[in-house]
Amino acid sequence: MRALFLCLALIFAPLASTYAVLPNEVLSDPLLEKRARALSKNIRCLVCQNQSIDDSNADLARDLRVLVRERLTSGDSDTEVLDFLIARYGDFVMLKPPFKGSTYILWFGPIAVFVLAVIGLAVFFRRRNVLLAGAGDTAPRLSSEERDRLTRLLDNKDEA
Repeated sequence: MRALFLCLALIFAPLASTYAVLPNEVLSDPLLEKRARALSKNIRCLVCQNQSIDDSNADLARDLRVLVRERLTSGDSDTEVLDFLIARYGDFVMLKPPFKGSTYILWFGPIAVFVLAVIGLAVFFRRRNVLLAGAGDTAPRLSSEERDRLTRLLDNKDEA
């Protein structure tokens, strides 16, 4: 059984490394291809939004992979390629956006929503417990004079 698993792993291992990159996209220079793959893993597919362009089969992801490879073959550095994509598509194109003022909401937004939800739940359950626990104790006591008046009013209503 172990031998079968090892054989299957060896057979499918090369397929796992290809991701969504098509054979006609692969560069002939292995160093440039390695750089392209490293860049592609950090660039967000703008269609899928939760995958890198290296993992996505979307047409736009393919176009971005080709664009990255074209820029690399024309002599751009990795930072120049990323700067070009950020200038064109904004910081959202990066799977890990840079930590700066305009992206604070991307970094702290989920944490803020979580904290507000926890505070909201705590307030909700505290109010609920106070209302349930103190419902019988908060009713004001009637004086004997008020009880007599209430009795008379209720007796008159029954007669009418």
